[in-house]
Amino acid sequence: MKENTHIKNIAIIAHIDHGKTTLVDAILKHSNVFRSNEKEMDEELILDTGDLEKEKGITISAKNVSVRYKDYKINIIDTPGHTDFGGEVERTLNMAEGCILVVDAQEGPLIQTKVVLKKALALGLIPIVVINKIDKKNADCEKTLSKIQDLFLELAVNEQQLDFPVLYAIARDKKIFSSLPSKNEWENASENISPLLEEIIKIIPPTKGDPSGPFQMQISSLDYDNFNGRYLVGKITRGKIKPNDSLTIVNQDHIESSHGRVKKIFVREGLKLVEIEEATVGEVVSIIGIDSTAIGSTLCDKEHPDPHPDLLITPPSIEVRIEPNNSPFMGKEGKYVSARLLSKRLQKENESNVGIDIKTEGSASTRVYVRGELQLSILVETLRREGFEFQVRKPTVVFKKIDGVMMEPLEKLYINVPKSLASIIMQELSDCEAELVDMQTESERTSFTYKILTRNLFGLRNKLSTQTKGELVFNTTFLEYVPFKKQKKIYKKGMIVSSANGVSTAYALNMLQDRGDLLIGPAEKVYEGMIVGINKYDKELEVNPTKERKKSGVRMNQSEITQIALKSTLKLSMEASLGLLTDDEMLEVTPENIRLRKVYLTHTEREWAKRKNLSDIAKRKLSR
Repeated sequence: MKENTHIKNIAIIAHIDHGKTTLVDAILKHSNVFRSNEKEMDEELILDTGDLEKEKGITISAKNVSVRYKDYKINIIDTPGHTDFGGEVERTLNMAEGCILVVDAQEGPLIQTKVVLKKALALGLIPIVVINKIDKKNADCEKTLSKIQDLFLELAVNEQQLDFPVLYAIARDKKIFSSLPSKNEWENASENISPLLEEIIKIIPPTKGDPSGPFQMQISSLDYDNFNGRYLVGKITRGKIKPNDSLTIVNQDHIESSHGRVKKIFVREGLKLVEIEEATVGEVVSIIGIDSTAIGSTLCDKEHPDPHPDLLITPPSIEVRIEPNNSPFMGKEGKYVSARLLSKRLQKENESNVGIDIKTEGSASTRVYVRGELQLSILVETLRREGFEFQVRKPTVVFKKIDGVMMEPLEKLYINVPKSLASIIMQELSDCEAELVDMQTESERTSFTYKILTRNLFGLRNKLSTQTKGELVFNTTFLEYVPFKKQKKIYKKGMIVSSANGVSTAYALNMLQDRGDLLIGPAEKVYEGMIVGINKYDKELEVNPTKERKKSGVRMNQSEITQIALKSTLKLSMEASLGLLTDDEMLEVTPENIRLRKVYLTHTEREWAKRKNLSDIAKRKLSR
């Protein structure tokens, strides 16, 4: 077993899409983790193993791997780049002594760059900066470095963090340089990432801890497989561990939550888990034998319960109600449809995902608390792919009462678009009553920084992405809680709602398509109260999409047949669908379909609910 001074633990942090996971690919392939004939040598984004991670091209959950270089073992922690998954970053940074900050040479440091760097520096991590994508057409490495230096001056907690090495990379081509190369140099250079590995072993310190002291490890993550059961994952900060050791789990208040004996110990070698007989300070281990889900608590020697401070995780700012499906199509498309199974699955998610919180309401409804729309849409999509059938209410913000004042979350919004589309952004954000903080135009693109209430963000990303034809960079980060204030109602298009049960017809849809954007095509099953389109205007429209041409003795002539030319239907993503919901609507989710629908399906029920709501408002006004 190597001494702990030969173990280097480093986290890779970056804003989304700046090349962080691609850089990990380059390190893995360069370090001979795979044989030349293994499939991973031909893959990209190797650590993004989930289907949704591969489809969306983002890292959702943090992962750790290891490589061997010279006499050193380097444990690498790949963290998400999107703010919605910041909990994954917060729970795993404590396993590292250093961090690699990856920054796009063209875009420079963005919102999440600042957020994750601030957390890393506050933990005392030693930084290495990699300016990536230096081959981009509009890359400006000198300007990017200047912005990075300004960021470090603002965030560093000690002078040592200001003296950071800077490397330049084309991670996609597995090329890293110690100094800024000319175009001719980087075009003709061979694959080489050694400059980065050399910096890691040179400046990243070993874990501080007494190898002869009583065992101590903070639980940073959980893993599970059907063969071994649950793994507790973390970095050993004191002592040694062997199979059959008696350990206990305590939190910051010294309250014991679980105890047991170690059955097996595993470490990462490349991507694989390898069983070992002993591990000491600095090693990132996966332990089985102690059944617990207490992420953030400390695993200690049973005779010496000495906890680390609990992990501080930024609280969720959005809540949503998830409940069993009760539409007319209930149970026809899903494998798991009961409230019990749905609640059990959500509780399981709560055990391993520190970025969300789950609260069960009675027997048929669960409140889920998340950081943002993307995190919510990922959770909902994951459930439907597992075979669950359920419905989701409109997401709302988490309000807090502080000193008797109702407070709501405020976020910082960063948007970057081509200069020609800047007016669209300004108009839409003005309608959302957002406050413009900064606006800059560089290289034919304009960047905006706004302060905006979280409740005004619902559906905004999808709306702007459509209006800018995908030429949009859109990122947010939580800023603070501010006093709640009433705002004018933001203009929103009304829905086209089915008034009948049955199967849609081309004849009916042909007459409806000029009213707005249709969500269904012909020969699709519909039910009363199901939303079949989005109106051009802000009023709700009830229609019969199952209507057929009246039968008569007169044959349909050729001109009537050719007049039925249906436009393509509007295909909404999960995130877009959730962003469209209003208080009286919800999303029906099954493994086969997602459908927008009204909470109350019949016209009579909706009218009754509307009058009851008006009556309740009137009573509240009279009681004041």
